Amino acid sequence: MADGKRGRGDWSMLFGGIAFTAAIAALGIQAARLPVLSRLGSMVLAILMAVVYRQLAGYPEGLRSGIQFTARTGLRLAIVLFGFRLDLATVLSEGLGLLVRDLGTVAGAILLTMLISKWLKADENISLLLSVGTGVCGAAAIAAVSPIIRAKEDDTAVSVGMIALTGTVFAITYSLIRPLLPLSPTQYGTWAGVSLHEIAHVAAAASPGGNDALAVALLAKLGRVLLLIPLCFLLMYLKKQRDNEGHEVKGKTRVEFPWFLVGFIGCSILGSYTQMSAVLHSTLTQLGSYMLTAAMVGLGLNVSLKALSGGKLAKPFLAMLATSVILSVVTYFTIVA
Repeated sequence: MADGKRGRGDWSMLFGGIAFTAAIAALGIQAARLPVLSRLGSMVLAILMAVVYRQLAGYPEGLRSGIQFTARTGLRLAIVLFGFRLDLATVLSEGLGLLVRDLGTVAGAILLTMLISKWLKADENISLLLSVGTGVCGAAAIAAVSPIIRAKEDDTAVSVGMIALTGTVFAITYSLIRPLLPLSPTQYGTWAGVSLHEIAHVAAAASPGGNDALAVALLAKLGRVLLLIPLCFLLMYLKKQRDNEGHEVKGKTRVEFPWFLVGFIGCSILGSYTQMSAVLHSTLTQLGSYMLTAAMVGLGLNVSLKALSGGKLAKPFLAMLATSVILSVVTYFTIVA
């Protein structure tokens, strides 16, 4: 009987925790529809709400299993559904030329961020997460890479927050200076798509440039999303090699295969090459966004500001910010040249 009660309690904690993260995610999504807060986006707002709740009310221990389920399993499922946002057919047929620029952005952002962070003696894992977020596709890229490099959940959460906030500032800046730049709509769209952090940032910055700018910008951004796939497998290989070199006496370690990437690829193929209705496609992409926001809540609840005090975040942030500025300037001049 006791076991039965304990079992029911476990299920209650699981579903209660999932519902708790879902509720805060819903608040974040609603808040993101407000005029000023819309610039931050639902994920940033949801994370901020979760972090504030943790600092004021403490961690809701009675809901731990459900919160952890959302932050881990829910996060991976959200990445799987994110695949529906990647139109492989369009990228491979029309965006192959942009892929060269995209490859330069991804490789350059990661290498430069890691070099600067090493010079600053910054936290390696946070710096790597920020470098991938800068080079590829912001929060989604950080979420995909995090389990591969076994990053701490609070490191993942604060990295998502930093990359999203920085990208928002850059997107607003792009929109403000666009009328002053000697760029055609296509050139401006290329610049935004190749250099900005999130898909949402790219869309927000490119929209004022017109439909041509927006179309090119999203195409360029999708190319960077496509490069997330080989990047994750490369990081998995490097992580395995590094672990094995560090455990020569104890024996070789195993790196968990990122099964969610297989799902991501599968959803990309389904969304790109099957006759899926627009309603179903929209429903799945919105569900993926909602699940990713809920997962960010789960991660945010793990953030203890006291534990992160002492300048741990300042150096990786500076490395990421410096890289973002350099990336923006360099890509601009390669486009106008």
